[in-house]
Amino acid sequence: MSDARKQSLYFPEEMLRQMQDEAIRQDRSLSWVVQRAWRLARERIAKLPASGVASPPTPRAADATGNQR
Repeated sequence: MSDARKQSLYFPEEMLRQMQDEAIRQDRSLSWVVQRAWRLARERIAKLPASGVASPPTPRAADATGNQR
């Protein structure tokens, strides 16, 4: 079993309703829908500009030759 931790998240009412509808449509839990959405959106979110708060540096991707980009 995975390391499950409880966390409270707050969503706008309409967004929560849409996620609940999708969970019902897919016969999945709301938690599954949120986790799947995060996995799908993670790279796009990482490309968003920072909010001005210092964040830890991200590892640089290597190209096919192994050189850092």
